[in-house]
Amino acid sequence: MFDGVLGFVMALAIVMISTKLCGMLARYFGLPQVLGYIVAGILIGPALFGLLGFSLIGFHGSDVASFIALDEFSLDGHDNFTVLDVFSKIGVILMMFSAGLETNIDDLKKTGALATVVAVAGVAIPMILGAVISIPFLSSGVIGGFTEVIQGVFVGTILTATSVAITVSVLKELGKINTRIGTTLVSAAIIDDVIGMVVLSVVTSLGTTGAADATGFEWFKSQWWGTIIMIIAFFAVAIASGIGLHFLFQWMDKKWPNTHRLPILGLATCFVYSFIAEEIFGVADITGAYLAGVVLSTVNRMAAYTGRKIEVNNYMIFGPVFFAAIGINMNFGGLSGWLILFAAAFVVVGLLGKIIGCGAVIRLNKGTWREAGITGVGMMARGEVALIVTNKGIEAGIIPSDLMIMTVLLILFSSIMTPILLKKLFGGHVEPKTLSVETESGNAELSGGEESVTNVDAVKAATEDRAENK
Repeated sequence: MFDGVLGFVMALAIVMISTKLCGMLARYFGLPQVLGYIVAGILIGPALFGLLGFSLIGFHGSDVASFIALDEFSLDGHDNFTVLDVFSKIGVILMMFSAGLETNIDDLKKTGALATVVAVAGVAIPMILGAVISIPFLSSGVIGGFTEVIQGVFVGTILTATSVAITVSVLKELGKINTRIGTTLVSAAIIDDVIGMVVLSVVTSLGTTGAADATGFEWFKSQWWGTIIMIIAFFAVAIASGIGLHFLFQWMDKKWPNTHRLPILGLATCFVYSFIAEEIFGVADITGAYLAGVVLSTVNRMAAYTGRKIEVNNYMIFGPVFFAAIGINMNFGGLSGWLILFAAAFVVVGLLGKIIGCGAVIRLNKGTWREAGITGVGMMARGEVALIVTNKGIEAGIIPSDLMIMTVLLILFSSIMTPILLKKLFGGHVEPKTLSVETESGNAELSGGEESVTNVDAVKAATEDRAENK
């Protein structure tokens, strides 16, 4: 009954309804709605009720714990993926693209040096703490397979990743994405992932035989020094092409202002940047998406128009699916006493490492305690990058698969705590958005929270669509 394409459509409907209801409930209690999205994913996925043989997104058959939204596909022997993964990936790409569109280049230049130092501290401190807390568990032999120091270092490497998507979503909800601290956070998170990927490549190269099966270009990219070269090359290519794209879109914006072709081509640019970043240069796709947004942000009118179009799609479907997927992919099976203790220590140092490292940099830069706390908390969220790093270590044989649950728990706790703490640190104040919209009957001023903003977008979209060329 729930097999096939329509089965997934039904699962998607359940995801959309549950995330909206839980999001509204979260806002009712003064919490960010993204927290409700994650909780919704846990409730409808296999994490809790799946252990009892029940799930709102359904099973295939009576005795097979396979969920219709989680059916796996594989192309040419590459990593398996699900339809839910596709929607989730589009969601995080659109989220980062939107953040890039709202970036102010001048503010980015002002916070660039500070963001770099914050990112370095956000990588170094958690990595050191992770390696240190691993020592008693590694030496005791409780966790099988740990015999080398490099394995403890890899545990620390898992803690270096930062998931900027949750932080970006909360900053946008609070109206803080364009503030100095907001720009610093987004920039630092992007740089954090770049540094983390270099560290991952170095540690993996030291812990394995060095990609014995890889040849040619793939062998080059698998070496730690090759990774560094490719990262530098990516930013060089992205900036060079970005200059050309700036003038192209600037010309198009003057010739065809507020037309559908602009956001369509802008979104296509985002997808191309994301693909080239990860598949060719080995840089995270979200970094490519963010840079694409930054490039388009230099064309102010087009960036604002494109951002409104992108926001509707992401708010309606892809964004909620991304956050729900975090909860849906949770798995609390296979836990043991010692592993729970190790996981608890892992989660604690994972959270505190970012707060201490990143917050200290802000304080040393004469920032307030509140700004230090916001920066540290904003950098402590973990997501898909941490899962990727963990999976790389398992595939390379450096760490056992049992440790995946530690990363899952870290993602769960950081995903829940980050939105709550950020809102508390910002004072719980959501800046009302007021916009004067010119209509055929005159000017109308709209203001308010989430629903009102959506209405503003709808009014502006309807007004613009009447003047758009096809």
